[in-house]
Amino acid sequence: QVQLVESGGGLVQAGGSLRLSCAASGSIFNINAMGWYRQAPGKQRELVATITSGGSPNYADSVKGRFTISRDNAKNTVYLQMNSLKPEDTAVYYCNVGVVIPKKGYVEVWGQGTLVTVSS
Repeated sequence: QVQLVESGGGLVQAGGSLRLSCAASGSIFNINAMGWYRQAPGKQRELVATITSGGSPNYADSVKGRFTISRDNAKNTVYLQMNSLKPEDTAVYYCNVGVVIPKKGYVEVWGQGTLVTVSS
């Protein structure tokens, strides 16, 4: 069983910053890509940013230059530093991790989500 624990969401004014964290725990052989997705009210879930096991990031165009994804492999943790936040960034942010676990092999795991609200 793999668990993802997210933290760092909250309410912030436009132009402000927040840092999200997502820590993976459990029986894990290896962690591959890690990423963040978000879902705004009435919209589909969308990719925000991903990072490979080697540390190569990928960003949605809407967050390039404002958000930074990073990971600490020793802590099985992925971070999302969000700067210059806009009201349109308001959403529930979900962590997604690709892991290799005993007996099942590769699986994708989702976090419970953390709410980010940006006021204008």
